[in-house]
Amino acid sequence: MRKDVRISKVFRKNFDANSKVVVNEGGTRSGKTYSILQLLLFVKAYETKGEVFTIVRKTLSTLRGTAMRDFFEILKANEFYETKKHNKTENTYEFRGNLFEFIGMDNPEKKRGAKRHCLFINEANELCLEDWIQLSIRTGGQIFLDYNPSIGPDHWINEVVKVRSDCEVIHSTYLDNMEFLPSEVVREIENLKNVDPAYWKIYGLGEPAEITGLVFTNWGEVEKLPHYLELDWQGFGMDFGFEHDPTALVRVGKKGDDLYLEEKIYDRGLLGSDLIKIMNGFGLKWSDEIISDRKPELIYELRRAGFNLRGAYKPPGSILAGIDTMKRFRLNVVRGSGNLVRELKNYKWREDRFGKKLNEPVDAFNHGIDAIRYVVMDREMIGKRKMRLSRLNF
Repeated sequence: MRKDVRISKVFRKNFDANSKVVVNEGGTRSGKTYSILQLLLFVKAYETKGEVFTIVRKTLSTLRGTAMRDFFEILKANEFYETKKHNKTENTYEFRGNLFEFIGMDNPEKKRGAKRHCLFINEANELCLEDWIQLSIRTGGQIFLDYNPSIGPDHWINEVVKVRSDCEVIHSTYLDNMEFLPSEVVREIENLKNVDPAYWKIYGLGEPAEITGLVFTNWGEVEKLPHYLELDWQGFGMDFGFEHDPTALVRVGKKGDDLYLEEKIYDRGLLGSDLIKIMNGFGLKWSDEIISDRKPELIYELRRAGFNLRGAYKPPGSILAGIDTMKRFRLNVVRGSGNLVRELKNYKWREDRFGKKLNEPVDAFNHGIDAIRYVVMDREMIGKRKMRLSRLNF
């Protein structure tokens, strides 16, 4: 059965690339990931049988919300998806006699797994040189990488990969994908010119730039969240989004001078019914209090479904007060929370036209951070104020 697949300029560039390694460097919404997946499915998988195609990101949880989701959308949009060929436990899919596997580098056994025919590293800048070595030496065919160029000159992609004689670099921007982008998405991207020059350079033009004036430098990654009995307090923060902005749900725990942060949801296009299904999936109960963005309809819907949501206190100046409170702690991000890490690496102070830092953060890369701020403000400021008042009344 013949299928007509719509392709972009970026697909054609990758199709024409015959080198061992193909690096896709470019801005947001340029179609890098989608085009590489189309190429693997509708070209590379037709050229061979009995082979393994590996699609990888730093963590499996973030891969599920990006390339893995696009992969299955492509199959379903072109009426190729078959439930019986999808092993959801092993995160694999059989297509034309080949096996597509999805792995995260947070699984050491997968990193040093069996050889493969073709490899696609999504958001390759998140990986380390050791990850690259372990993956590349076990790949017989082509290797595709994609990323936004927010990396320094000493990153392993620049020092080890792009200098290879068998490497081709494909540069792309949203302009290469214009026919597939809604006009409102294009406006959001082009508005980065007014938001911040570095953001525009990286995510609009797809060119390297250094993010300066970061709001948070007091953070690092840890393996896991402490047991809840070891914590001073625990709560969940939720920031609502939909089409352009993600909905973020973050588990927050405090232990002494440390905050522990675990990303639970970070995705676009989620309806209330989707959130209910996901939240039930990881066992949230009424006893798990959630301090959320103020959207009465969604709060009502989720409370009816058995989740204990309460709207955040958001008076004037609450953003700066929340940032100041968060800065009093060491922020420990649980591994697998890739979107939180990305936000912390990009959330910065606004600058005037002379480059002077202003006392106001840029309203971008802050959805998970806002969710955290709601909880911290509630527990550390409002909660303590209520406690003091209750003592006075007593």
